[in-house]
Amino acid sequence: MSDIVELEIQEYEKFVKTNKYKSHFLQSYIWGEFSKKKKKLTPYYLGLKNKNKIVAATLLLEKKLPLGYSYFYAPRGFVMDFFNKELLKEMTDKIISYIKTINKKALFLKIDPDIIIKSYNYLGEENKLSYNYEDVFNNIKSCGFKHLGFTKNFETMQPRYTFRINMEQSLDDIESHFSKTTKQRINKAIRLGCETCIGSIKDIDEFYHLMTLTENRKDFVSYSKDYYLEQYKMLSKEDMAVLFLGKVNTKKVIDNLNQEISSIGEDISKIDPNNTGKNAKNKLKNLNSQKEKLEKEIEKYKNYNKEYGDIITLSAHMIIKYNDKAWVLYAGNHNILTESYANYLTYFEHIKYCKENNIKIYDQFGTIGDLSPDNPRLGLHEFKKKFGGDYVEFIGEFDYVINPIMYFVFTKLVPLYRKIIRKRSKMEVNNEVKRNK
Repeated sequence: MSDIVELEIQEYEKFVKTNKYKSHFLQSYIWGEFSKKKKKLTPYYLGLKNKNKIVAATLLLEKKLPLGYSYFYAPRGFVMDFFNKELLKEMTDKIISYIKTINKKALFLKIDPDIIIKSYNYLGEENKLSYNYEDVFNNIKSCGFKHLGFTKNFETMQPRYTFRINMEQSLDDIESHFSKTTKQRINKAIRLGCETCIGSIKDIDEFYHLMTLTENRKDFVSYSKDYYLEQYKMLSKEDMAVLFLGKVNTKKVIDNLNQEISSIGEDISKIDPNNTGKNAKNKLKNLNSQKEKLEKEIEKYKNYNKEYGDIITLSAHMIIKYNDKAWVLYAGNHNILTESYANYLTYFEHIKYCKENNIKIYDQFGTIGDLSPDNPRLGLHEFKKKFGGDYVEFIGEFDYVINPIMYFVFTKLVPLYRKIIRKRSKMEVNNEVKRNK
């Protein structure tokens, strides 16, 4: 007979972090504590024990709702073998019973295990899975869960699509899968003198600034500075969060560009001024054109130097590590000097970092499944694709409905009401603007 018990931190972390079936930072103990502090969720660290041995575990997050209701979410959970139908049924039944003891007004339990159902390599060829995902799909549904559909964008709690790089390849093999333009842009960033370094808590202000610039540019809003600060503090203390900063040294760039101009000047001096041949004229014209472009570049960097100083942080990325996996959780980039491609170099540097630190899976944490040309997120997808990872699709979200009537109210009627209110408010603002014209 198995029982659900609340686990101590060491016991819980040991099972989750070393689980042979799956481990994910969203199931870590520290993520539960962070969710409690900054998301106002109540964490429960649960294990299914059989003869005092843990056979399954999960972080369960409770979200309080109005009128005493709540729902529960196991992010990327459960931590167990989903192919074991009997164990999954027992885990589900025990968790539901546990939830009902915590809150008799619980509405539902949500899970979204990171089980891959399709995967394509960098050439677009489908990778053959070692299992039939429909077995897992049917196992979950047989336990009473309902599937919420194969969504194509970011409608779910966690991304249903991502790009993943297998870090057990050699670095040369990983680089060989980069697109041609990615390699060129990384080389250009290096040639210009862009640099990447690992930041600290002192750099959170810079990170937040770049995140807000990115949010404004991409038309989305994420979190406050305090949210990012607390997340970095808590996760970096557990050696889980690493901040990468991509910088450009404007003074160094100007020096490099001046050297290129000097080199071009030497090439020009070697051309005989008395040579009126077509090839000589064309060569001289091309060299002078290159020189003019470099002079304009120098002028541009001089202006940036006056405004921002010698060092400008152009990219700030936060990487989350857990066990043998890493996720690119956030990437903020400046609006200026995008042609320096510091962003590409920053990605390359944290890929190298993950390789050097024995990470086996590098996850870019989210892309889209709808690849239609008018999808506003297509640019994000194409950028991540350039780094040659496998294009991965996960199984999606499942809800176990505990209170069908209130589940319908909170998941269908309340969102509909909010949508109507937002639309009405927008119309009122537009009408007010028209009246005041």
